[in-house]
Amino acid sequence: MRNVTLVGFMGTGKTTTGRLLAKKLGFDFVDVDDEVEKEQGVSISSIFSELGEPYFRMLERDMIKALSKKTGLVISAGGGAVLDTRNVDTLKEAGPVICLAATPETIFKRVGNSKNRPLLQVPDPMGKINELLAARASFYSRADATVDTSGLTPDEVVSRLMHIIQDGGGLVNG
Repeated sequence: MRNVTLVGFMGTGKTTTGRLLAKKLGFDFVDVDDEVEKEQGVSISSIFSELGEPYFRMLERDMIKALSKKTGLVISAGGGAVLDTRNVDTLKEAGPVICLAATPETIFKRVGNSKNRPLLQVPDPMGKINELLAARASFYSRADATVDTSGLTPDEVVSRLMHIIQDGGGLVNG
């Protein structure tokens, strides 16, 4: 296992629990979106509005390739990274890919009012969350394991992640 990757919808806890998991494993934490922003010198929101989602997805794919070549990382992949099956294949080559999930209500509570979520800048963000979750369900199911973070503290999520990692590289659902 060179790396551990966390995927899942926005607001499921990839960043918060990813940082804690990295510390516990002695790994470095990297967020694909943050790395794209650093490399491009602009925000994800700006990339979406000025250059479009397809352009962002290309940058995201290139960043995932670069990060997957490194070792000792907990990688937080953006909520839509799994839409490109090449990303999931690349990430799986470097270690387990674990999906963090949450109920639509939990997600809305966590991120519904955020101005930094370009896909939720619509009149009905809760409807958009449900729509995107349904559209992405089959993509998220490609992960090696899934942890529902609804109602769990970040430490409880990390405990479940450690259990999955230690029990065969994430090949069980928890």
